[in-house]
Parts: sequence; structure tokens; C-alpha cells
Amino acid sequence: MLKLHGAERHDHWEKVPASDLVVTSYALLRRDIEKYLEYEFAVAVLDEAQHIKNRSTQNAVAAKKIRAQHKLVLTGTPIENSVADLWSIMDFLMPGYLSNHKAFREHYELPISRGGPDGELAQLKLRRKLHPFLLRRLKREVAKDLPEKIQRVAHSTLSKDQYLVYKELLESSRRKISDMVAAQGFNRSRMQIFKTLLRLRQTCCHLELLKLPDLKSEFPSAKMDLFFELVDEALDARHRILVFSQFTSMLAILRRELEARELKYCYLDGATKERQSIVRQFNTDRSIPVFLISLKAGGSGLNLTGADMVIHYDPWWNPAVEDQATDRAHRIGQKNTVYSVKLITKDTVEEKVLQMQQRKQGVISATLEKEGEFMQALTWNDVQELLSL
Repeated sequence: MLKLHGAERHDHWEKVPASDLVVTSYALLRRDIEKYLEYEFAVAVLDEAQHIKNRSTQNAVAAKKIRAQHKLVLTGTPIENSVADLWSIMDFLMPGYLSNHKAFREHYELPISRGGPDGELAQLKLRRKLHPFLLRRLKREVAKDLPEKIQRVAHSTLSKDQYLVYKELLESSRRKISDMVAAQGFNRSRMQIFKTLLRLRQTCCHLELLKLPDLKSEFPSAKMDLFFELVDEALDARHRILVFSQFTSMLAILRRELEARELKYCYLDGATKERQSIVRQFNTDRSIPVFLISLKAGGSGLNLTGADMVIHYDPWWNPAVEDQATDRAHRIGQKNTVYSVKLITKDTVEEKVLQMQQRKQGVISATLEKEGEFMQALTWNDVQELLSL
């Protein structure tokens, strides 16, 4: 086996023809694609193939240039945004099998996204085309001894202070966005829309995330109160907890509160250097009951079977990412039932996001039984629903 990584990889290109297996990363494949074009491989295998789901990225463009007699892909999330992800993956495996992207969008993606009889027919046709080339294995099929995973939503409310800020932000943003869309069109207004949705979601988490200089709140987060109620109950039952948030600033607040309560914890975000040593510390030291983790940095690639409870402090647009995060604990090696709790603030954008995810998840489930994110496919009707609270 030849591993081509690091600066010294350039000293080993002459070993490629004599090697049975050549391993590299997507980032280095992009950089070295011209060297790889000098060879034809018997088999090209892409692991975590969702890295090529976007047809226009450098990952996808480079991977599709590889010359190989046979091609395989492995992925736990073949669809993350929409069924268009499948087109890009199949375009690597069998170029032209799902036609060109324009035709695929017209005959499959758009009808499926619109729903109705035409959408159901398009789903059926796509499922039939994919079925001969898809081998799917569910965790319950390959890890039959794995304990149960119990998932639930825990609802909080806005505190009085949060409600006043949320209401003012919502009303002012709704007017501003409507005027902007009328003047500039929806696509040119996307950045302002995403910024508004971000601010609303931050308000649901904790008012401190907004960094408003003149805001002094006695009750900045009803959700955090609920969170520590759940933590206290879990610790009484001797559970150990993974806590995921997309906001490192929210994790910083939770760190501060844990320290005030003299609770030991581990912490991991994108800036963490010794990831595996911290993971090992948590898994082996049962005196540490809580692990705070940035969703983006620690939502995949870690084995954290030392925990048997997962709390998602704030909902991410893509439930498949949340599922992967939960599966840091619910994986081979776990001996206990895993409890996964998603914290959602009632009568806010979080509840609307959850409802829209569930609808879009149904569309993807009917195609491939997998979850999906909707941020990039967000429509003006979606935005109006999100801001209709």
C-alpha cells in the first residue's frame, strides 16, 4: 500500500505502478490531479463520496478526471442537499447514465421538489434507475447487537427578555426582507435572509450570542435553563453526555456555566489540536460527565461510545449531520441504550425549520430513504413561512 500524503509524497510517484493500493485525500487529489492522469487504475474507490455531491466543486471536478476500469463509492449520506447530489455521484460512477445535469434537473429534481403526482412518478423512475447499482446496509443489519437509540424533541419557550428581542428582530427583518426581495429579487437577497435566520436562531439559544452592546438581560436563555435541567436529571441517572452546538460562542457560555457548577467536562472545536487524546480521555475517565463539541468539527469521525446520551442544543439545517453526530455514541462498541435529545424553542424559527426538514426529509426518503438539508434549496415560499411566526 502506498500512502500519498504530506510534502514528501512527491518523492514516491514512481512507486505508483508497482503498488497494489494507492491512498490519498480529496484535498491532495485536487492538487495532484495532473500526476494521477498519467495512470489508469483497475479500480477507483471514493470513500465519504458526499465530498463530490456538488458537481461544480474542485473535489468533484478532480475526481471525475480519474481514469479507472471500475469505480465504486462509499457514503453514509448520499443525499445531503437534494436529489441533485445523486446526479453528481452517479456522474462519477457512470457518466451520462442519469443524462446531463440540465435534463436531470428538468425530469427529476424539479418535479420531486414540487411534489404531487408528477413528483411521485419522478421519484419512482429515479428509484428504479438507481436500484441495480445501489447496495445499502443499515446499521441494524450489520450491528445487530447494537443497543437501541431513542430520539425525542424537548421543547423550551422564549424567556420574557428573549421574546421581546425576538419579536422586534422578526418584525423589522420581515419588512426589510420583503422590500429587498421586491427591489432586488430573491436570489440577490439570500445573504440578508440567511443573516436574519441566523440572528433569530441565535436569539433562541442565548441573547449573549447577539452581542448587543446595550442589552442587559436577567433571563437571557430559557433553553439553557432546560438544558441544565436535563443535565441534572441525566447525571442523577449516571448518564454521560455529548453536547453538540453549531455555535462555538454558545459552547463557550456552556463551558462557563459548567465551571460555575464545578462540573468536569471535555471540549472540542475546530481549533482543537489533540483531538484523539481528548476523545481517549473522555472515553476512559468516567469522572468526566460532559463533552462539549462543535457540530462542524466533531460531528463525524470520532468514536465516543463512552457517552450514552446526546443533546443537540440547536437544530442544524441538515438532519443527516445531526444523525452522524448522534452516531458518535451510537456505534459498534456501545453497550447502553443511547438517548438523543433535540432542544427546540416553541413558536420560533426553530420549530419552523424542524417542520420544513421533516417535509423535505420525506421527499428524500421516498427516493433513497436518507435525510437532507435545505439551506441551498431554500425558496422564497420557504422564507415567507419561516418569517410568518
